Amino acid sequence: MVSSALAPSEPKEVQSDDEWTEKGRAREAKWWYSTFHTVTAMVGAGVLSLPYAMAYLGWGPGTLVLAISWVITLNTMWQMIQLHECVPGIRFDRYYDLGRHAFGPKYGPWIVLPQQLIVQVGCDIVYMVTGGKCLKKFMEIACTNCHPIRQSYWICIFGGLHFFLSQLPDFNSVSGVSLAAAVMSLSYSTIAWVACLSRGRVKNVNYGYKKTSAADYMFRVFNALGQITFAYAGHAVVLEIQATIPSTPEKPSKVPMWKGAVWAYFINGICYFPVALIGYWAFGQDVADNVLVALQRPSWLIAAANLMVVIHVIGSYQVYAMPVFDLVERTMVKRLNFPPGAMLRLTVRSAYVAFTLFIGVTFPFFGDLLGFFGGFGFAPTSYFLPSIIWLKLMKPRRFSLSWIVNWVSKMLRLLYRKRTIL
Repeated sequence: MVSSALAPSEPKEVQSDDEWTEKGRAREAKWWYSTFHTVTAMVGAGVLSLPYAMAYLGWGPGTLVLAISWVITLNTMWQMIQLHECVPGIRFDRYYDLGRHAFGPKYGPWIVLPQQLIVQVGCDIVYMVTGGKCLKKFMEIACTNCHPIRQSYWICIFGGLHFFLSQLPDFNSVSGVSLAAAVMSLSYSTIAWVACLSRGRVKNVNYGYKKTSAADYMFRVFNALGQITFAYAGHAVVLEIQATIPSTPEKPSKVPMWKGAVWAYFINGICYFPVALIGYWAFGQDVADNVLVALQRPSWLIAAANLMVVIHVIGSYQVYAMPVFDLVERTMVKRLNFPPGAMLRLTVRSAYVAFTLFIGVTFPFFGDLLGFFGGFGFAPTSYFLPSIIWLKLMKPRRFSLSWIVNWVSKMLRLLYRKRTIL
């Protein structure tokens, strides 16, 4: 089955049991679309918690984990981009379609899909809470005489906006929102580390490890690793982003997609490393779990940074939600015989926004579970699952550099995941 939006010279979309498109896939994106979609997906508000993670890992291990994660996930990003069209004439437009091809139609979706949904739905809930918190912080700074409003109300205000944005049909339609989000992520990250650098180190700064019980410290260390893992969660939507780029035998989609991904990782680096290292340098082990909270002056700049976070998580929410919308709508049409159209979109997407809003309001501490979700969902989709699929499909020569790198990555992340869950 070939989507009506595909030109005859383009590779076909992969066959799947639940394949459905209302009007065909729009493949009109340029390489820079992949840059800001990837930046929006990866450089989330979690970057502001990286100094807090450094407080439990220390200078050496913390810097090493950040650097290794950057390298490993760049490699797995490259692998997924290459695997998008690893079968001539076919495009694997969704992560679970690639899993179906790698592990078979019976087990493939069950291996990939649950972990992908943990990332996508988990991120959307975290962003729902983060958006409400930052809105509250912005108003407290901008309007000191205003009557205070409970945080749950601010989360509802933030969630209400997504009832409208969620009706945009696909990735291409949210490109403007995603671009604004990518610019905001770079902006508030820069504000965070520049403000820390300008403020200087706090009095009697201490870079020693936090004093606590051995069991609690071990839990905090793995939670810190989970926070770093959360910062590299963009792989859950990379194939869906690449699906928006046109592809021909002369210029396959992997060429512009990889170009966009390299630029995205460059932006990722100039956001993550300065915030993590300078934030830890300024506050040491006493840094807050959100470095912006510790910065009180200048108030107008901190208020602006919080508003930038709000704009960013608006785009991030939509980038992670779009694949979920696609999955649910396709299932409703194919399996339950719902008629496609505006009513289906309104019902499914409004229900999803309402669900993430309800969880965000009910469990505003959801972000504290990032260590667990980092080990259980984010690590597999970004770190070792692409390596497993690469080994299975591409079959690199035993003991070659590619073989060694992928096996080392696989073993390290499996060990980390096991210890994090325990």
